Amino acid sequence: ETTEGYEKMNNQKPIWLRAPKEVTEEEYKEFYKTAFRSAYDEPAKYSHFVLEGQVECKAILYIPGMLPFELSKDMFDENARNIRLYVKRVFINDKFEDLVPRWLKFIKGVVDSDDLPLNVGREILQKSKVLNIINKRIVRKSLDMMYDLAEDEDESKYIMFWNNFGKYLKVGVVEEDRSRKDIAPLLRFFSSKSDEEYTSLDKYVEAMPEGQKNIYYVCGDGRENTAMSPAIEKLESRGFEVLYATEPLDEIMFESLRSYKDFDLVDGTKEDLRLGDEDSEEKQKKIEDLTKEYKGVIDYLETLLAGKVQKVKVSDLLTTSPGALVQSAYGVSPTMQRYMKTQTVASGGDISGLDSMNQAVLEINPKHPIVQDLDRMVKADKEADETGNFGRLLYDVAAMTSGYEVSDMGDFAKRVMSMMSTKAKDDIVKDAEVESKEAEEDIATPDVEVVE
Repeated sequence: ETTEGYEKMNNQKPIWLRAPKEVTEEEYKEFYKTAFRSAYDEPAKYSHFVLEGQVECKAILYIPGMLPFELSKDMFDENARNIRLYVKRVFINDKFEDLVPRWLKFIKGVVDSDDLPLNVGREILQKSKVLNIINKRIVRKSLDMMYDLAEDEDESKYIMFWNNFGKYLKVGVVEEDRSRKDIAPLLRFFSSKSDEEYTSLDKYVEAMPEGQKNIYYVCGDGRENTAMSPAIEKLESRGFEVLYATEPLDEIMFESLRSYKDFDLVDGTKEDLRLGDEDSEEKQKKIEDLTKEYKGVIDYLETLLAGKVQKVKVSDLLTTSPGALVQSAYGVSPTMQRYMKTQTVASGGDISGLDSMNQAVLEINPKHPIVQDLDRMVKADKEADETGNFGRLLYDVAAMTSGYEVSDMGDFAKRVMSMMSTKAKDDIVKDAEVESKEAEEDIATPDVEVVE
């Protein structure tokens, strides 16, 4: 007698359908490695949760331990498969872009909903209230995982996370209004006081001296170049810490964030930087007196540098630099200007108008010997080639330390060599004068032989 029947071979529930307390850490890690083909990666954090009530949903989310290969070339790779969507345990798709916001592209996981139709498509998802609720919960759980990493006793875990995925959080600040305030405490920066370590906005606010009314940042190209900015010495002279915005995305992020804990975020490289005492009569009189005293230098430089700067003005905030280039209130940093040029060229656009659109303001330090020397040279002979070279070199140095590129390196080299040649000639003359004086002394004092 032959009988037919079925025997259930797999009695194991999918891991996301099991109660979180029944799943071991090793099982979570093993599922991550097998489901997402990450055999050599350990998840930095995971979250297993159940959504009940108006919408029913079960999900597991992972923060990868390292940047996935497919995102290393394109951080928003359309072919990256990060979240797998199931409906009533039936796999639907793993490329639904609307399931999570773009700034969470690196999060991996599984979402299983009982409230979506099995024939779910893009148009249905875009109109679905269920999806909107799931989306918000995924964002919330993802942020919770990041906060757990940030608060871990082992600080290296969050540093590793930030080095891998920090750019995504910056994009989140720019693109997602509802999560901006939640993302802000997770941001990390180098600063004028943090040396080789990162600092956060919370640490910055806690360390603010009494009387500081804003959070200050300076834009530049990389940490070392940003640290050279003369704008930093303006703020450090008051004891203020300065955050380093080391890439174009940082500048866009700060402009989107605007404030943190009632403190405005202020770009230290802008004209008319306000530090709290600008309206005092003593301050205003000091600037007026310095402007009158150095009017000759100001007028000379504005004529000499016409087409390169909007105007020239004195600053009593600079300490060790002879000058600095700053942008007007609506100007963009040199780093952003270079980025805009690159994007314009890549799209086949015309970049001829970009330079004139963002002309900077030259601030000079009247206490610096170089500015004082230029003042004497202008008063002595402002038509001399040496005076012109000196003035242009002052601008070149201010431009380079402020993050700008010298447009004509050949002309710059000629000016430097001219100054070196002048210095060499002066040294030769001085040496000749010394030798002549020593010779005269030898003649005036003949050798006398003493006979006993």
